[in-house]
Amino acid sequence: MRPRLPFERQLALFAFLAALPPLVLLVFFSRSWKAVAMAALLSLAVIYYIRRMVVHRLRTVSGMIGALREADYSMRLRGATTGDALAEVLSEVNALAELLRDQRLGGVESAALVRAIIGELDSAIFAFDDQQRLQLINRAGERLLASDAAHLIGHRFDEIGLTNAFEGTSVQTVDLNFPGATGRWRIHRSHFREKGRPHSLLVLSDLSRPLREEELLAWQRLLRVLGHELNNSLAPIHSIAASLASVFSREALPDDWKDDAKRGLAVISSRAESLTRFTEAYVRLAKLPRPNARPFDVESLLRHVIELERRIDVRLDAGPPARVNADRDLLEQLLINVVRNAVDAALETGGAVAATWRRGVDELEIAVIDEGPGLSGTQNLFVPFYTTKPGGTGIGLILCRQIADAHGGSFHLRQRGDRTGCEAVLRLPA
Repeated sequence: MRPRLPFERQLALFAFLAALPPLVLLVFFSRSWKAVAMAALLSLAVIYYIRRMVVHRLRTVSGMIGALREADYSMRLRGATTGDALAEVLSEVNALAELLRDQRLGGVESAALVRAIIGELDSAIFAFDDQQRLQLINRAGERLLASDAAHLIGHRFDEIGLTNAFEGTSVQTVDLNFPGATGRWRIHRSHFREKGRPHSLLVLSDLSRPLREEELLAWQRLLRVLGHELNNSLAPIHSIAASLASVFSREALPDDWKDDAKRGLAVISSRAESLTRFTEAYVRLAKLPRPNARPFDVESLLRHVIELERRIDVRLDAGPPARVNADRDLLEQLLINVVRNAVDAALETGGAVAATWRRGVDELEIAVIDEGPGLSGTQNLFVPFYTTKPGGTGIGLILCRQIADAHGGSFHLRQRGDRTGCEAVLRLPA
């Protein structure tokens, strides 16, 4: 295969071939060799100028494209006459430079924003390349490893003390010790690609502080409830016991001392029984069994629960055929509580109660709707042992929510929008 001539020589050759016919004619028809020589020299000068002009323009465009490749967007092309083909080329190259400059500025600003956000996060974030070498770390990660980014970037995860974080499943909660912190951590590993190469992202979230704060709040709520209930029972017991002790300390007992003793002991027995019910309710709340999931028909469950309610007729608005994989006994306990509460509310106003279910794309919704007075307040609905019912334990709604959570669903109450009353909604994964 013959080597191809460079573009500059091709251009000069084609220009010479274009000028050759007039020179040949001039040689045949002209008797002056001086004129022929002048014409030949003029043709060579024109050929040289055309070659130089075209090559200069092309090298200028090439230099501009090279600058763009090197991410230098400050250059612009000038000198072309408006409206010709070269002007269109130069204009398009300049427009490309403007576009790339804007994109680069946007990318730099976005990257700066992402880095600023990552830097302010409390979770430790690490990015590794395909060789598992650290490429990015935020300030929380530096504090966790007790070192700065300059000493960590470029090292493998096992060289900087993150071996345990790369073991096990991609999402897990474990107890880990690091140079800068010790506690319970939520680990989340994922993958992404940069420039076609796979990278790994590791996020470590410290759960110790939030867990301690939630534990403290839980203890405070529990002690508040326990203190309230114990005071309600122990205060009358203490008062009556002191009164009886005062009576029995007298040398001569009054004639009705037996009646006073019986009444006092009855109150003491009643308050002791109340404390017993309270502790049994607490044990029941704390020892909810794990669900034993089995598939069953939703309609059969609702019909069975409705049949257990004898005070009023609860209407069943049948929905589409549906089956759910759950613990039937636990859901039956939940729905019995809900239907009983709905009937209690409906009896206050003489309203009705209805139960139904609806199917969504990925969930099943069971609703119990009443025509009672509605919710008087929602801030204490799920506070343990809080109740407005005489003789109530205050754990019914808590049990309902715990049962729903144990099945991966949710339970909540809401006011009806069309009329007075309340709607209890249980959502379960379909």
